Amino acid sequence: MRERLRELGFTVGRLTPGPRCSLVDVPGVLVGHVTLREGDSVRTGVTAVLPHGDNLYDGKVLAGCHVMNGYGKAAGLLQVEELGTLESPILLTNTLSVGPVWEGGLRHALEQNPGAAVDRDTINVVVAEVFDGWLSDARSLPVRAEHAQAAIAAASGDEVAEGAVGAGTGATCFGFKSGVGCSSRVVEGGHVLGCLVVSNYGGKRELHMLVGAEAAAAHLARGSAAAPSPDHGGSIVIVLATDAPLSERQLRRVAARAAFGLGRAGSFAANGSGELALAFSTAHRLPHRAEDPEHSLRLLRDDSTAMRELFEAAGDVTQEAVLNSLCAAETEAGRDGHRADEFPHELVPAALGSRG
Repeated sequence: MRERLRELGFTVGRLTPGPRCSLVDVPGVLVGHVTLREGDSVRTGVTAVLPHGDNLYDGKVLAGCHVMNGYGKAAGLLQVEELGTLESPILLTNTLSVGPVWEGGLRHALEQNPGAAVDRDTINVVVAEVFDGWLSDARSLPVRAEHAQAAIAAASGDEVAEGAVGAGTGATCFGFKSGVGCSSRVVEGGHVLGCLVVSNYGGKRELHMLVGAEAAAAHLARGSAAAPSPDHGGSIVIVLATDAPLSERQLRRVAARAAFGLGRAGSFAANGSGELALAFSTAHRLPHRAEDPEHSLRLLRDDSTAMRELFEAAGDVTQEAVLNSLCAAETEAGRDGHRADEFPHELVPAALGSRG
């Protein structure tokens, strides 16, 4: 893995990051990857995000989601939006693998909960995706249910691998190799907001959206981006986690603020690109049969300093996570001779502009 943004000497925003500037700076949150590289045609995988390491079905967390552009094939968002709870790991993969990954998440939950799905209590598994078919032979359907189970089993609170790993193995961004990226911020009261993205949007022709017209023109004129790359579509999945005590309504509002950081990172939500943000809080756990009324939960006030800083941090961590996904990823070759070159670190100042 190459240097991340801060290792290159750059920062985003005014707030202080957590010790690892990562999603796992939020206490209890776990991340696991399964990476599939087979021959010269398979470059894909699964990434699992767990709000905690216990039984999520019987220890649900509050959650919210925000869809900036709905060109996507995610599973499970309808119930998250309706009930405001998350009862499974968040599983990330490629577009054509949502089905088997959903099955893997379901099998994980069924093993932990022998009483589930016997009568009326079903299980809502959340899966989100990006299309990695430029570098990977998506039609070969290499991802199976056991890969999702393995990603869940591999989840830990240790340093999160970034770049071309897990669900980001075949991802590209602005024609460069990208993948998984993380970031975090500490806000008023010591609460942490962490972020993990799988960035897969933008083609070479949109490079000016990230680094500005002058830097993009100069870079393309040098011919260093001459390798083939996709020029349209894409997607990004943004996962936000916090230990701040937020309601599902407040979490939806935090998720919506990720759009501001994504805009700073060059996305305009193209027609064929799906932009999705999911946010959850680890502050409360709700049993499957919750007995405490909702109003008994201790929550931050909407007008608190911590809430304001969480809104500010949501944009900052999203932007930095995208840049980390680019900075950390190495050149990758894939199917049919396609190749995505690593993002030139000399473009980082232009990507940050005056905000660097």
